Amino acid sequence: PPPPFFFPAYPATPAPLWSRGLGDVYKRQVVVGWGDGGTSQELRHQHLRLFVSFFGGDIFIFNHIFIAFHLIIRNFNPLIITQMENRRVRVRFAPSPTGPLHIGGVRTALYNYLFAKKHGGDFLLRIEDTDQSRFVAGAENYIVDALSWCGIHIDEGVSAGGSKGPYKQSERKAIYRQYADQLIESKLAYYAFDTPEELTEMRERMKSAGVASPQYNAITRSGMKNSLTLPTEEVRARINRGDKYVIRIKMPRNEDVKLEDIIRGWVSVNTNNLDDKVLFKSDGMPTYHLANVVDDYLMGITHVIRGEEWLPSAPLHVLLYRSLGWESVMPKFAHLPLILKPDGNGKLSKRDGDRLGFPVFPTNWTNPETGEVSSGYREGGYY
Repeated sequence: PPPPFFFPAYPATPAPLWSRGLGDVYKRQVVVGWGDGGTSQELRHQHLRLFVSFFGGDIFIFNHIFIAFHLIIRNFNPLIITQMENRRVRVRFAPSPTGPLHIGGVRTALYNYLFAKKHGGDFLLRIEDTDQSRFVAGAENYIVDALSWCGIHIDEGVSAGGSKGPYKQSERKAIYRQYADQLIESKLAYYAFDTPEELTEMRERMKSAGVASPQYNAITRSGMKNSLTLPTEEVRARINRGDKYVIRIKMPRNEDVKLEDIIRGWVSVNTNNLDDKVLFKSDGMPTYHLANVVDDYLMGITHVIRGEEWLPSAPLHVLLYRSLGWESVMPKFAHLPLILKPDGNGKLSKRDGDRLGFPVFPTNWTNPETGEVSSGYREGGYY
């Protein structure tokens, strides 16, 4: 790992990244566009103190976060970011209520918040709870409380209200269906009636044929039970009698999908490497892919700043914007590096924090099922 950060005077000539202190990295925000235009001096100092307090005793996390911070703000070219003419900057932090908010989520929220404040825009909190099977009681309130303690003010969204609500996806269920139907009508999506057993059989058949990672895609869909292979009358009859189905996107064959990521530059993925993702589930709820695109569009989101684990899904989201006729107002994407274990091998977990003696959550969390308490930075006296 790199040597610890320290706090030298601001150098007259640029020094290597590893020799620069936190204060130096933070001062550089004026050069790269995170300066006074919308973000007060006190606001910057407040979050500087927050990070120093959070990570001053935990040097590995401290290093990872500020190295990533330096790399990200260096690439946040204001000329690129602010080219969406006549649109107020609107960003969202959209966690799922599946447990306590990881410190990596706090960092993502902070990047969104600072970017919005820099450009005089809005920071939204949206709860993405489409997967009800993973819902954890108390997690939503924990997220709101944790952001409040971190000094991240919610301009609009859950706990704050606003004109674009509701801000919980489970309360927006009726909104999504019309867009799934629109994709069906334009022949860019289709009904799939395959049972779990039939899907398992397909995967096993593909594996026995030497396919390492079987997918429901442009090739395999021709042998499955869906509205592309079944007669129209049978499809209608199945729907009318209440047969279970999902709606899948009809992925085009051999097409390069390109997007410009603010941090990473141009990303290109061929659709032959993508599967026909489920957009609408049999329980009547949308998947994350459809819901987040629809919500970002309806809420006027201009920049999607999220973790890099979502980068593989970005080409699908670009296709959805295109298929729904929203490509001209598609937000700019920025996929952030993850916070890794101290040895760099995988994402930082609660187990790593327990083993090395530091929290990975902003505040204490009590598991509602087991009663186990996970330590937080607030109760640990970090800030």
